Amino acid sequence: MTDRRNVSQMSDIFELSNRAVELIADNDPIGATFMGIIGRDHLWTDFSPAGHRARHDTWTAIRADALAIDTATDIDWLAKRVLLAEADEAIDLFEQGDHYRDLNSIVSSLQNIKDVLDVMGRDSAEEWSNIAARVETMDCAVGGYQMTLAEGLTKGFAVARRQVEAAIVEAQIMGGEESPFFGLVNEFGDCGIDDPDLAARLSVGVEVARCEYAQLGEWLESTYLPHAVEKDACGRQRYISEARKHLGMTIDIDDTYTWGWSEIDRLRARMAEVCRDIDSGKTVEEVVEMLETDESRAAGSVEEFIATMQQVQNNAVEQLAGVHFDVPEQILHVDVKVSPPGGALAPYYNGPSEDFSRPGSVWYPIGSKTTFPLWEEMSTAYHEGFPGHHLQVGVQTAMGDRLSRFHRVAVWSTGAGEGWALYAEHLMGELGFHDRPEYELGMLVAQLMRACRVVIDIGSHCELPIPDSAPFHPGQEWSWDLAAEMLTTVAFQAEDMARSEATRYLGWPGQAISYKIGEKVILDLREELSQRDDFDLKRFHSNVLSVGSIGLELLQELVRAA
Repeated sequence: MTDRRNVSQMSDIFELSNRAVELIADNDPIGATFMGIIGRDHLWTDFSPAGHRARHDTWTAIRADALAIDTATDIDWLAKRVLLAEADEAIDLFEQGDHYRDLNSIVSSLQNIKDVLDVMGRDSAEEWSNIAARVETMDCAVGGYQMTLAEGLTKGFAVARRQVEAAIVEAQIMGGEESPFFGLVNEFGDCGIDDPDLAARLSVGVEVARCEYAQLGEWLESTYLPHAVEKDACGRQRYISEARKHLGMTIDIDDTYTWGWSEIDRLRARMAEVCRDIDSGKTVEEVVEMLETDESRAAGSVEEFIATMQQVQNNAVEQLAGVHFDVPEQILHVDVKVSPPGGALAPYYNGPSEDFSRPGSVWYPIGSKTTFPLWEEMSTAYHEGFPGHHLQVGVQTAMGDRLSRFHRVAVWSTGAGEGWALYAEHLMGELGFHDRPEYELGMLVAQLMRACRVVIDIGSHCELPIPDSAPFHPGQEWSWDLAAEMLTTVAFQAEDMARSEATRYLGWPGQAISYKIGEKVILDLREELSQRDDFDLKRFHSNVLSVGSIGLELLQELVRAA
């Protein structure tokens, strides 16, 4: 992809890409907010069946227009291919009734409706007015969402009981007397904007939002739950489709399941070696327990923990920018924040706005923690922030005329995205950033958890037995209890995190494997290309990042050709 163009010479496919972004943003205002596309932050997405039909019709029209365009350059070819891939997926998901299954513990509209408030600007009266407009009309969003779930029940698309029960708990938290929504009122009171009318709007709106979630929780419990499916597994046929959606490539389910177990064995062996460097008199389990309880190796408060993680980000950017990565100036800073209570317990990243006025940010859930052991957190910081998600998303957003606008702001393939982030953890070890053995152990535990995800996710949904040779309950059938136990006893996760993660995998089939498989694709590609005489690691990273977070098959094709 060496050809460049002046903005004034925009091609037909780039013009369609621009128009597609605006059309999609119009039809999905909270999606626009998450993507950082301005102008719709006061509006709600229509989550009703009619709203989903409208988005399907929009994608159908975009697809037809894209097919009619001939492309003459590599850049245009990529823009068309990416746009068509996204259109095909959106149309397929609608036709498969995916919107009727939009209920789980982590990434359904139940979470997105509340989470969008967290990424909205808070620096001006106008931005606070947008927040007020959304909370005071929360009934539009929640009401439409409930309509779609109700229609899904009539069409036989009820989701598993475990996911409904998790969603009920979240709705009850948001709708309770100590709802996190009340924090918006406190934030506005502390922001220094003197506007009594806006303060009154916000107070009334927060109560509307709280009541809507309380009502949704009651409806889920009284009406939806009795129709929920008892079985957690989605089945092999649907799983293959879901995995393809997340990876952008087709995998051999049985071979990948076997490989996942081999990765567990490899990582456990390396962990034993590292633990001997930490304390040769202790077992791996005893070393982990020591690292979890040693206050000298922990942050003693939320404030200290967030400040420490912010410094980790700052140091990584300072030492790596220009040396191992070409880093756009707009993303030389990443914010570190505490995530609001009530959601899943895994850290996450939110990308910058399209114009970079909103920086990328890493969010840490606190849960029940009062102290924060740091041995695992270094690797997580590199995954969620720099050089993980923040670098990849930031580079993609900053690609200017080399990627279409749609590609830059609206495309995210989990296999490439999470694969790069896990590769970043591995790479930081190679570059010497895990400079204490406990930090390498933290990276290995993070890798081990992702390998456990592979076998739990595939095994649970495809109903494969645990192999007789496995180090964990050989020969048994998977269950939620076994998944949570494996994450606790094999992957060293805290019990509350393990339970949350096990529920997440069962409600989001095919996503959990994307980390380890994506990393493997990138590592295999690096090993393949390193045999060339002109191989350069920095250029390899640039080639991977410059095509954005796309399907793994297309990523391989483009990086090989670069």
